[in-house]
Formats: sequence, structure tokens, C-alpha cells
Amino acid sequence: MGTALKEFLEEKPAEHLSLLRYFYYKWPFFRMVISKVEMTLAKVDLEIARYYVQELSQPQNREAFFRLYDQIAQEHRLTTELVLTITGHQRLLDGDPALQRSVQLRNRTIVPLGFLQVSLLKRLRQHNNQTTSGAILRSRYGRGELLRGALLTINGVAAGMRNTG
Repeated sequence: MGTALKEFLEEKPAEHLSLLRYFYYKWPFFRMVISKVEMTLAKVDLEIARYYVQELSQPQNREAFFRLYDQIAQEHRLTTELVLTITGHQRLLDGDPALQRSVQLRNRTIVPLGFLQVSLLKRLRQHNNQTTSGAILRSRYGRGELLRGALLTINGVAAGMRNTG
């Protein structure tokens, strides 16, 4: 979204920005599109995404994942900047304070679930690797318990995000 908006604005900066702002304030469809993008941007937590990549990717794939992560983070920053320029807001969701507060509260509960999920997934992988190699397991938790915990965190994150998972 950010790249598309940037390319459009680069053609005729002042004229196209005026047009986008006009659409935002006068055309309900465009306003809804921008508000959905704004809500999605507000829900993104790039730090937890980076943590997932760092902790769960295979070492041989990590560099490629971090390149992709960097592209996503750059697009997130660009899109945020341009959405705020179009809306005239200082922060994401300033136009909907109730939703802004709701997303902030939800994010506070989802982040700990993310850390727990990473831990459970790492333990589940270790358990699977030990079982495959025939090693004696010394874990307090069996595969079923670890899998159940991981699935519960997945459901918890999806429920907390509501319309994105």
C-alpha cells in the first residue's frame, strides 16, 4: 500500500495529495480502505515478528528471513507515514479513539502470548528432535501437552487480533 501511494504521489505531489485527502474526507469507500489499512498497521508488532524470526527460523534460513523482515518493516514505515499524511493524524487510529484504545489493550495481552508461543514451539521442536534421534526425554511436558499449549497460544493470538491472525 505504501509503495503504491508513494508512486502515485511522486507523479504530482501536491495535486495527488490533495486528491487523496479529498477522497479520504468525501468518499466513504476510500475512507474505509484507509481506515482498514490504518487498523492493520496499528495491530502490527514488528518487534515480536523479529523475535519469531530470530528464535524459530533455521540458522541457514535466517539471513533470508531477515531480508524479508527488513522489506516488510520498511513497507510498514512507509505505509504508516503516508496514511498519517493523508488522514492528517499524528498517530494511527487518532480518528477512532475507542478503536485505538482497544487495539492498544489487545496488543498488551497478545505480546506475552507471542513470547509464550515461541517458547512452546521451541520446546516442541526439541521434543520432536529428541524423539527422532532416540534420545531420552527429560522434559516435564510431553509432546501432547506442548502441542496443546502451542495451539492455545495460536487461538489466543487469533482471538485477540479479531479480524487478523
